[in-house]
Amino acid sequence: MFDSRVLYQELREHVEREVAPDDIATARRDFSYLGHAKVSFVAPDSVKKAVADEVNELIDKAGTRRDLRFAETDYTPRRMRNVTRAEIADLGTVISGIYTAEPILRVLSEVAGEPVHPCPYEPEQFVITCLEKDGDTHGWHWDDFTFALVWVVECPPVEHGGFVQCVPGTTWNKKRPEINRALVSRPIYSMELFPGDLYLMRTNTTLHRVAPVRQGRRKIINMGYASTSDLTRDFTHETMDQLWATAPAGEV
Repeated sequence: MFDSRVLYQELREHVEREVAPDDIATARRDFSYLGHAKVSFVAPDSVKKAVADEVNELIDKAGTRRDLRFAETDYTPRRMRNVTRAEIADLGTVISGIYTAEPILRVLSEVAGEPVHPCPYEPEQFVITCLEKDGDTHGWHWDDFTFALVWVVECPPVEHGGFVQCVPGTTWNKKRPEINRALVSRPIYSMELFPGDLYLMRTNTTLHRVAPVRQGRRKIINMGYASTSDLTRDFTHETMDQLWATAPAGEV
């Protein structure tokens, strides 16, 4: 069991003493241009370890296999094991506290160039995913809310898949997603990742996917956040409600 007060103090001191203005400036430039940026500097190793330990524990306790496709994203596949926000909040102690930690929100807001808020729709606040079988993938998609902070717990070498690909400057029309049109119309950027990496993505206007895993496992915790404009928008949550349902739904 981790002492959340100690972790918060370590996080706050790290942000105040170790996060350099140059780190934030570089990440902000990448985020503005690419729709994503590595922000591994946002948390110390002690906090990363606490998050990783809880992720591994919860996958073993509550991980549920999913194999789904959605019309809203051109039937791109979702093959993975996941742990829902409700299960994480019920069974864990670290992730829930880290999610709303002011030092993290402050740094993310500086990188994004605008305020970053906890997501008002609880199921999208945080979710664990594990790609563990040959062909497991989180296929091309957008997210409803503006931001996602992803903590990489485990990831195979890039030659075995599991890396992230992004198409920034795109929009999600749930009735006509036309993902292939977006893929041939705009450049695709790929990001190699390593355990301990964190990255921030503008997920509502950046089409993205995780390349299928061929060997090894990819374990992450995804933390979804809202922009100020998100707080007063009306959303529908077709894909999220099915993807993170307590019991797996059939293929759509």
